[in-house]
Order: sequence, then C-alpha cells, then structure tokens
Amino acid sequence: MRFFSVYDLIVSRSKDKNMTNDDMFSFFSARKISKATLISLQQTSFLPDKPAFKNAVTDFLGMSELEIELAMGHIPAEYRKSYYDNISHIAMLLQKSTDDNVLREIKPFFETDIGKLYNGDCIEIMKGIPNSCVDLVFADPPFNLGKTYDPGIDDNMTMSKYINWTYEWLDQCIRILKPGGRIFIYNIPKWCTYIAAYLGEQLTFWDWIAVDMKFSLPIQNRLYPAHYALVSYIKGVKATTFNNQRISMQICRHCGGEIKDYGGYKSKMNPNGINVSDVWSDIYPVRHKSSKNREYNELSVKLLDRIICMSTNESDVVFDPFGGSGTTFAVAQLLKRRWIGSELGNCEIIKQRLLNPEKDKAQLDRIYQEKNHLFTEESKKIRRKNGFWLSEE
Repeated sequence: MRFFSVYDLIVSRSKDKNMTNDDMFSFFSARKISKATLISLQQTSFLPDKPAFKNAVTDFLGMSELEIELAMGHIPAEYRKSYYDNISHIAMLLQKSTDDNVLREIKPFFETDIGKLYNGDCIEIMKGIPNSCVDLVFADPPFNLGKTYDPGIDDNMTMSKYINWTYEWLDQCIRILKPGGRIFIYNIPKWCTYIAAYLGEQLTFWDWIAVDMKFSLPIQNRLYPAHYALVSYIKGVKATTFNNQRISMQICRHCGGEIKDYGGYKSKMNPNGINVSDVWSDIYPVRHKSSKNREYNELSVKLLDRIICMSTNESDVVFDPFGGSGTTFAVAQLLKRRWIGSELGNCEIIKQRLLNPEKDKAQLDRIYQEKNHLFTEESKKIRRKNGFWLSEE
C-alpha cells in the first residue's frame, strides 16, 4: 500500500510492532513531539522538514528518509536520474499476475430493458465487466467526511486508505472505458487533486468543472467552500462524442436584468441559449423531501442530464459505480442510454425509483423548458415588464 500521510505510515508501523496508540504517542512525547502535532500530520503527504521531527520519525519507523519518501510514492529529486536509469530493472520487480482481470459472473439485483443494477462492491462488480465496453463513466463516491450511509459503507477512512481505494476503483473504470470514452468524477476539490493527477497519468485531460455549492458553511482557518469539483478525462486523444449544451441566460430574479454584462454582443446571442462554461452555478442541491428518494445526499437530475447528454448519444453505455439513490440510472433510462451500475447499500430504493419514473420524468420536463432557450417563459415576463431586451423583440 502507498502511504499518503506520514501519520498513516507511523500508525501502520506501530501495529507491526504490536504497540498501542498510547505507546506510540509516548515515544514521540519523549522526543518533545506532542500528540496534537502528530495527529495534525493526518492530512500531510510529506515528511516535515524539521531535523528533530525527522530524526524521531526515522527512529520510530526504522527507515531512512529515502525509504520513507518511497513508501509515500515520492522520488526525491537527487535520486530521479538513478531511478530512470534503472527503469528496466524496476519494471521486472514490479511484474504482477493478471489473475485479477478474470471475468466473474454476478447476477444483477434488478434489470430494465436497457439497464442492469448490481448490489455489491463496485470493484468486484467491475471485474465482471469486459474491457473497453462503456462510453461514459460517472462516479460520485463517498467523500470520506465521516457521514452516515447504509451499513457496510465506510466514509471515515485514513487518508492513505481512502486514496488507495480510490485508485483501485479508478483502475477498473479506466479498463472498462472505451477509447474515446469519457470519465467524470464528482468530489470535493481536496480529493480531486489526487484523482486528477492519477487520471492524468493514463488519460487525456478534458476539463475541471466547478459546480457551485449552494448553502455551504464556513470552515475555520479555510476559505469559504463554494464549489464541488467535477473532473473529466478522455481515454485516448479525442472524445468520440461531444454534444454542446446550451442554458438560459441567468437573470436577477427581482428585476430581470442579466447578471453578466454581455456589452454590445446581445444582438448576436444565440436564441437557443448560452454555451455551458466550466463553472456550473445553475445546479441546485436536492434537499426537499418531495424531491428526494432517500435520506442521504442525492444528486440533481439536471446535473446528470447535462453530463449524459454532453458525452453520449442514444444507445451508448453509461456506467456508475456508486449508484446512491439511482439518479444516473433514472436519467439514463429516460434518455434511452443503456446503463450499468452498482450500489453497495440499499438497492431497493433505486429499483422502486426506476419502476416509478413519473417524478424524474416531470423534473426532466421542467429542465427541458429552460434548456436550449435563451430566456425561460418566466424570465421573459419579468424582463418585458421592466423593459429589458429580449432576443425575439
């Protein structure tokens, strides 16, 4: 396992030594390193450059600084030439069996005419999916924030365990993705920095989309969190499909005036709407009980409609490893995309949602009243009332 925090490496070694946490903290306390200082390293992916601390860590681990750096996946600058000069030898040491790629047959929990839902661990499910057979992967994994989900779902891992697990399911997603297919990962920026770096080693960067985070709370000693990250990569050089998406102009809900100043370009604006940018401020969280299908967080139908429509055509295959409440599958079904999905938790909620699509269809109908129109009917009324320009007038 690769370690992404010094703290995780120390805890792992203490377990190898059959030490308790108290013994571990006592060791460092005797070297004038407090428990609070040690715990603060849980989110630190480097060895702090303080001689006293370095000496204490190397003594405790019984490792040199170079060994610690390598355990954390780093190659110090002074060793990189030696590393690259010995690539062939290193590659031989890293050869592994391909037994993990043997297809495993798993029975679906539920099927529709164009989709299959599996109840189980996404990594095991993906091992039963052939190579290069999916046009779009969308994943909204747990964010490792300690939230409560269904039994069996761990949202409170160490930094190292979470990132290693993330890389494991990403490997499978990349394997099943077709050349020219696209992958979207929805997460908080902290984890997306690791995800983007990892995907960038194997795929081609397409975009980093900031999805406006409505109703967030401030975090002490941090900038106010205002967006989720939606990172997207392509398998190969160029995407097979890109369907441009257009949205209505955003206006002030009180006076109807445009929020962005378009200057003298208004007369040239496309009546079908504005091209979607890489900042999505029109996606609202699903909070009201009348719109939700489960107790926990739920993705917006609008978000999945945009991603699926942008990246696929009818009959293409969409895969989601973390089904949640089933938004991806519900939207894919309505948009006539074939789909495959897995969920470790309660799949009955997803099944009932797919059997009763009326609520999702109504939401999609409302979305399409705004989509591909420069102005909605409501915005036309308020702009006309207050004397603002309209494209057809």
